[in-house]
Parts: sequence; C-alpha cells; structure tokens
Amino acid sequence: MGQQQAVISATQLNQWLQDGNELAIVDAREEDTFATAHLLLASCLALSRLEQIAPRLLPRRNLRIVVCDAGGGLAQRAADRLCAAGYTDVSVLSGGIEAWRHAGFPIYSGVHVPSKAFAEYVEHEGGTPAVTPADLAVRIAASDDLVILDSRSYEEYHTNSIPGAVSVPGAELVYRFQGLVPSPETLVVVNCGGRTRSIIGAQALISAGVPNRVCTLQNGTMGWHLGGYEVVRGATRKPPAVSPEQRATARARAEQLAAVAGVTTIDAATLRSFRQQAGEHTLHVLDVRDPDETGEIPGVVAVAGGQLIQETDNWIASRHARIVLLDDAGVRSRITAWWLRQMGFPNVYVLDGDPAAAAGETAGAPRSGDFPLAGPEPEPIAPQALAEQQKTSPPVVIDVGLSKQHRSGHVPGAWHAIRARLAANQAQLPEGATIVVTSEDGVLARFAAAELAALTGRKVGFLQGGTRAWAAAGQPLERDMTRCLDDPDDVWYPPRERPGDRERWMNEYLAWEIDLVNQVRADDQFGFHLSLLRVAAGAPAGH
Repeated sequence: MGQQQAVISATQLNQWLQDGNELAIVDAREEDTFATAHLLLASCLALSRLEQIAPRLLPRRNLRIVVCDAGGGLAQRAADRLCAAGYTDVSVLSGGIEAWRHAGFPIYSGVHVPSKAFAEYVEHEGGTPAVTPADLAVRIAASDDLVILDSRSYEEYHTNSIPGAVSVPGAELVYRFQGLVPSPETLVVVNCGGRTRSIIGAQALISAGVPNRVCTLQNGTMGWHLGGYEVVRGATRKPPAVSPEQRATARARAEQLAAVAGVTTIDAATLRSFRQQAGEHTLHVLDVRDPDETGEIPGVVAVAGGQLIQETDNWIASRHARIVLLDDAGVRSRITAWWLRQMGFPNVYVLDGDPAAAAGETAGAPRSGDFPLAGPEPEPIAPQALAEQQKTSPPVVIDVGLSKQHRSGHVPGAWHAIRARLAANQAQLPEGATIVVTSEDGVLARFAAAELAALTGRKVGFLQGGTRAWAAAGQPLERDMTRCLDDPDDVWYPPRERPGDRERWMNEYLAWEIDLVNQVRADDQFGFHLSLLRVAAGAPAGH
C-alpha cells in the first residue's frame, strides 16, 4: 500500500517544475471538462478510467505525482486510488487549478496543448511554408504535378480527406516518401484535420532534406471545408511497400536528424539495464510503427510515432522519463525521437534492430490488476448469459465505457454513466432488478460493479469481456444516447464531430491553435529547442 498523500501549494508546485527532477502532473477530471481549463503540463487522468490509464502514463510507483482538479474532491479521490495501488509519492494541489491561476500562473484550454503549441512554434520559428486551400484547388483542377499526403491516422483520413490524398501517418512520411514522390519536381502538400500534424509532417520532410518543394495545407481539412471545397469520405489510398533502396535512403535521412538532436542509440542489453533501473528512473518503451505492423511485444506499448507527437501528454506524464523508441527500419523511431528532443524531453533513446528484442518485464511496473476493488468481487457474466437474462428478468445494464463508444454501439437498453459520479447518480436507477455493468473490454466494468455493490447493497455483476465481447458473440447493438445518468463530459470532440454550427467550431478552434504560440511564449514552463530545425535543414528543400 502507498503512503498517505500530501497537499502542496501552487507556489510549491511551480518550484518543483523548475528543479529538474522527475514530476508528473495529472488532472482527475473527465476529458471534456479538463479541456476547459488546466495546467500546461498536466495529463488527463480521469478518475473514471484511472486504473486503465495510470499503468501506461505513470509506470513507476515512486514517481513524484501531483494530482489536481477544479474542486469537488476528484483529485483527493484519485490520489487515494493511486496510493491504494502502491504509488508512494502522491500530492494533491491545494485549491486546484483556481489556486494555480490566483497565484499568477497561466491556465490553458483545449487538449494536447503542449503538442499543438509546439507545432505552432515550429511553424513560427522554422518558417514552414503553406499553400492555401484556394491555391491547392486550382492546382488539383489543373492536374499539376503534386501529391497530397494526409499525416493523420488512417481512421481519421478515411472519415474525411482532401480529394486525391494518400494516408501517410506522420512518422511514416520520411520512411515512405520516395515510393510516393518519384520526381524531385513534384509539389508535396501535407495535410491533417487542422494544423498540428500538417506542420510537423511537412517540417520533418523539409529538415530531412528531401529535394522537393514541401508545404502544409493551410488549416488542413477544416480550412478546405471552410473554403467551400468537397471533403471526401471513405478514402482508402495507402502508400506502397518500401523497397530496400528507399528504406536505406530514409534511414540515412533519419540518422542525420537523430544525430543533430543528440539521440542515443542503444542495444537490447542496455534496455534490459534500463528495465532493472525502472524503480529509480521512469521508463517508457514505445513501438512507433504503423499500427498495421505492430504486434504484441511484452513490456512494450504500441503507439504510432505521429500520434505520439500529436498527443504526447496522453502517453508520457514525466518529461524527464527515459523514453525508448523502436521500429524495424530505424526510421520512424529516429524521426519521433528527433521531435521529442525538440519538444523538451531530454532522455530519448532509439533501440536498433529487431523490435522483438525489446520484449521484457520492467521492474515494479504497475498493472490495472494492482488496484484493489472498492467493494465485493463482482460476478462475471458471459454475453450469452446476459442475453438469456434479458429474455426473462432483464437486469439494469450500466455502461461506464466512453460515451463515444456507447453512442456508436451498446448493449440494448443500457444506461450510460460517468463512473466517477455513480455515487451521486445511482439513485436514478430503476429499483428491484439486478445490475450488470459493462465497459469497452470489461476491465473498468469490474471496478465499477464492485463500487456499485458497495453503494447500493444490490446484486451487481459485470459483462465479461465488455461490450466488445458482446458484439463479437453476435449479439445486437443499439446506437443512441437516450438513457444517460448525467451529461457525458468524458470525451472532447473535434469541431467536425460537434453538433450544431460546425463552421463556427472550426473557426474558433483554428484561431485557438494559432494563438497558442503567443501563450506559450509568455510561459516559462515550455522548453522547446528549435535550433535543431535550422541545423538539420541544410539540404535544399521546400523554401
């Protein structure tokens, strides 16, 4: 068991941020509420999903952790949960984010602010060129010699993209460039949904020294939509396989960037020593290849390199942690490491060779199962058993998974609930019947079921394997948000997915992104190192 957490002031936290030692700041509120106002370097560790997120985000139990909120006791409850799982250095920010603000320190809105502010800083300092939607539309209509590379995840690209674009997620751009752009005369346009991944992707190609003119699509698919141009839905274009010659060229470019950034290459033996030292120095081992290439490697977390740069705060809470990146070609890992170094992460390493060599157990690494239940062990209920129950004496089904997943498909008749507020809202549940709790994979459902049993004294079970197992068993899904115990604030939605005036949301979002560079300039907590852009961009490219 962990020790009792302390309470610290905003001034003390600011001093900790300056001392150069490892520190993780986490916010216990739900994601959409977190997005309204938070500390710059805070990661969202929603209390509702804490047992699922904490082992990945906070992989060292004696890491110095500060939990905050906006009042209401969520931070205290989250700190208690962390301590119960064996975390030993947990503090709560007294007065929450309002105390931080009143002490004169800046507050930020939005999600993944460090990553998005970094991209704006890159464009501002590096002069990353852009083409307007109107200019691109003219060039497409004229059949100009150009390629459009969409640097988001394939799922986002498939949902909405620019006509003719190819899906090339961010860290893949340098790796796959030659197979997509055979002529040095071809104009290369990199786009994303808004700005961040467009800028990061285009600047990576420019700094890597590709011979082409490279630019971003100004404001991405949002800017394209706002310009009145057609957004394609259902696109499926992917790059071809990389030849040995193309792989060698990409590797040379990536090695140059990594060398400029001071990225250290390590072998499997060094990684094993890092794992043994993980009780003294936080360790993240990340496979940054395309999701289609990654497999299950014990002790390794898979996250595409472009997504890691896009949402670093979702994966790494301590900026002084050791970060080991790997991929089979040694390209995606080096490009991602180059960016992380410039973002202010000092301890970034690349593991060379076969990714399977990274397999191993990190000493003392926490797991979801380390968190004790806050009630009696609930009964697991198989999907078929629940389906039979629904025919005779239907139980009350409560879904504590993400509201976005609930909306896209849930057990028929299920209520959606924010798990952190079950105590306040459980009185709204129908009387009498037994309760079955579900979530995406059943992990969080088990914790919530134990909590509900302790709260209500009723018989509570959980759906084994969660809603995913229910669907895999061929059971029907319902798609709506008609039964909610409270307003879902667990998911932040990008402008294109929000109801109402999407054009207004897009314009407001783009203005927010662009202004981030001004906000971080006035904040002494940002530690970007962009001199590396100029040093690396010695070859003619894009300007």
